[in-house]
Amino acid sequence: MSRCAASATDVSFPADVARSAAQYRIGVDENGLGARLGPLVVTAVLARVTGAGARWLEAGSLDGMGGDLGDSKVLVSHADSRIGEAWARVLAGGVERNAPVLATPADVLVSLSLEGTSVLTARCPVAARDQCWGLQGERFLAGADLVDRVRGRAEDLAARGVEVVRVLSSIVCTAHLNEERAAGHSRFVVDLHAMERLVLSLREVAGAEVTAVCGKVGGIGDYPRFFGPLQGCLHTVVTSERARAAYRFPGLGELRFVMDADAQDALVMLASLVGKYVREMLMARIGRYYVGADAPSRELPSGYHDPRTERFVVAVESTRERREVPRDCFERER
Repeated sequence: MSRCAASATDVSFPADVARSAAQYRIGVDENGLGARLGPLVVTAVLARVTGAGARWLEAGSLDGMGGDLGDSKVLVSHADSRIGEAWARVLAGGVERNAPVLATPADVLVSLSLEGTSVLTARCPVAARDQCWGLQGERFLAGADLVDRVRGRAEDLAARGVEVVRVLSSIVCTAHLNEERAAGHSRFVVDLHAMERLVLSLREVAGAEVTAVCGKVGGIGDYPRFFGPLQGCLHTVVTSERARAAYRFPGLGELRFVMDADAQDALVMLASLVGKYVREMLMARIGRYYVGADAPSRELPSGYHDPRTERFVVAVESTRERREVPRDCFERER
């Protein structure tokens, strides 16, 4: 029996788990790894796939879906994250036409959050809570037509044999990243550990072994050396190359790290699109907390290392100090 721990909970998988008729695939990607402000968001999409669906995923062909499904760096920008929002609303609420309506962005976040918003907010100093969790001025931007179109795309995926079952996002705030850095853990390791937690959680949802495809993490080559929740779990190396590394865990399945996976694997693309929206939502909260609730999203800082973000950091310094928001909650250590 192999024993794997997810967060503070030990999860045990019998080594002789029988494979069910359905296959389960997971796509995992990160957003905000190299940012200056705002959280690191790691998102995973679990799908039940048929044999035909697995072959379609492996082929990497989008069959005309490229306008709504593809590389998030092409489809979503800081100024316009509506397609990411539409996918998040559809996948968080369920793809069925009669699925419960998620009324607000906050509802979407609650549905997607791996940790749970109560756990995330509990980390916050009282003075800093509204910076990341204030809802002033927050609203959906994607229109009903776009959401319906994306719901149709999700139905197209299911018709191809790729039925999305669950989507989860792990949110690592700026203060948490700074704490990990002080403890000697790079952002790449934090990213990897979040991916592991997500895969373990979704494997429990699937109730069977999974094949998980993750975007390659930084310059890591020997992944087992840096495992966190999977540290010490029995595994074999399937392949270890610069562009692709894969490991087999009895009872868990296969964990792959693939370079440019967000431009090749449809489930990784979905994870990246949803994660991009989640990060933009949370970054917009930070911007509006300092600039004002009525500020359009396109005028708020991206949080990355760009001139607008630099100007924002300088301009709000006195406000941040007056509101007693700790610097560690605002800006990542360089």
